[in-house]
Amino acid sequence: MATVTALRQARAGVLVELDGAPWRTLPVDAVAAARLGVGCDLDRVTARALARALRHHRAEEAALRALARREHSRASLDDRLARVGVSARDRREVVERAESAGLVDDARFAERRAGQLAERGAGNLRVLDDLARHGVPEGIARAATAALEPEPERAARVVEARGASVRTVRYLASRGFSEETLEPLIAEIESRALG
Repeated sequence: MATVTALRQARAGVLVELDGAPWRTLPVDAVAAARLGVGCDLDRVTARALARALRHHRAEEAALRALARREHSRASLDDRLARVGVSARDRREVVERAESAGLVDDARFAERRAGQLAERGAGNLRVLDDLARHGVPEGIARAATAALEPEPERAARVVEARGASVRTVRYLASRGFSEETLEPLIAEIESRALG
């Protein structure tokens, strides 16, 4: 059984020496979580604790990389971590920790995502569908959609730019605008056609 003989500061963490020889450089949080210290035997129990701590550290690093690129909902961050092989237990712990630190917030995610989609010309149905695919709870998704500029006003801008035509109605429908928003436009087109 090997014994930890030194812990030295290294550029990437802590250099652990076993029986007087350099062994590995480990993250500081993993060394602390495994309770490695000078004179500690690296027995089976300690090795398992260190392995758990390293898995947890890798999970946190993966979460931070994902969150550095873009905002995530709880569900989308969990999905991202699952795709890189993080265990369900570690995913749950990391997502909860990220949420408690304010790095993950479904309401904030839904508000920003809904705003981005609306700016790109999406109707409320498309926004709701997108938020559902990102795992945002329905109540939060509906609140974020309700906070957007009213859908008829967004549709009116599209009609102004493209003209009132059947083609524009199809375009708006394909972008997720609701029937309630499209009905007045359809009525206007039909009344013009009838003269």
